Amino acid sequence: MLKNIVAGAATALVLVGCVVESDDVEVDREAVIAEIVDNLVDAGYPESEIEVREDGEVFVGGDAHVTLGASREMIGLAADGEEGDEEHFRHFRTNNLVGASIDTICINGKAFSGTMSTGLDLAIQNYNQQNLQFTMVRFNTNNAPAGCDAVIVGSTKGPVGGQSGFPSGGLPYDKFQVGKGTANYGADVVEHVITHELGHAIGFRHSDYFDRSYSCGSGGNEGDGGVGAVHISGTPNGYAPGSVMNSCFTATENGEWANSDITALNALY
Repeated sequence: MLKNIVAGAATALVLVGCVVESDDVEVDREAVIAEIVDNLVDAGYPESEIEVREDGEVFVGGDAHVTLGASREMIGLAADGEEGDEEHFRHFRTNNLVGASIDTICINGKAFSGTMSTGLDLAIQNYNQQNLQFTMVRFNTNNAPAGCDAVIVGSTKGPVGGQSGFPSGGLPYDKFQVGKGTANYGADVVEHVITHELGHAIGFRHSDYFDRSYSCGSGGNEGDGGVGAVHISGTPNGYAPGSVMNSCFTATENGEWANSDITALNALY
């Protein structure tokens, strides 16, 4: 996962500007506005970032105009409201997942302090709030406490971003790394990055693995990668711009799950 602030913002503007509404059809403006807002919420945007202006136009993030057609595309519908391409707009997992016998995943956070430590605690909270089959527990010593079914060791290295791996043998990947410079963007961004890397450790692929340009501004299909890219049943057929598991992130992430992330997480665990 790489930080790409400028390109990510530009991509959002291109996405919402690529579909225009027809002037030939009279529509119920209030109904259109309501549908756009509903679609944005379903796509993962927090309501606090959605603005309906006096002229009836809907914006997100303060400067990105969203048309009805674009909002439908975000949740996997064609501009006319019919189902879109079901192959490309979903959440994905690896072939291997964390086994059902894993009840406690212990996270070694000894290397984290200050903003990085706060972000780690918030990321662990993200998972535990979903009442999953496992609980994540932090420890800060050399040796894991009793009762750990699996251990993941966190480290800080490099500039910005993060790195992790995928499950094997029913166990989560045993380590993740966060760039030290990530702390410069605040605890919420650190929370986002760690939540993302722990997501890989328990088996999530990138939500936009099929086309990294959605969140990164450039890049293509990551492919199977030898680990699989299995659609997670029940996830919406639409690009999720707020997904924690998108390939790239911005400096304004809030660190919280998108609705589609929660659907995917609960489908697996």
